[in-house]
Amino acid sequence: QVQLVESGGGLVQPGGSLRLSCAASGSIFSANTMGWYRQAPGKERELVASITSDGSTNYADSVKGRFAISRDNAKNTVYLQMNSLKPEDTAVYYCNARIRRSLYDFSNTYWGEGTQVTVSS
Repeated sequence: QVQLVESGGGLVQPGGSLRLSCAASGSIFSANTMGWYRQAPGKERELVASITSDGSTNYADSVKGRFAISRDNAKNTVYLQMNSLKPEDTAVYYCNARIRRSLYDFSNTYWGEGTQVTVSS
């Protein structure tokens, strides 16, 4: 069993910063691509940023230059540093990971339950 637990969400003013963390736990042989998605009310869930096991990153155009994704492979943890936050960044942020549980299993996709990020004055 694999679980992803997010932390670091909250309420911030426009222009502020937050750092989200997501720790994977359980039976983990290896963690491949990890990333962050977000979903605002009435909107489709969208990819914010992703990072491969070797450090290659990908960002949504709306967050380039403001957000930075990183990971600690030894801890099976992925981070999202969010700077210069805007009201339109308000959403529930979900951690996502492709995880292989054992040598005899293939990778599967796992999701966290989400953490609320609210950017407001």
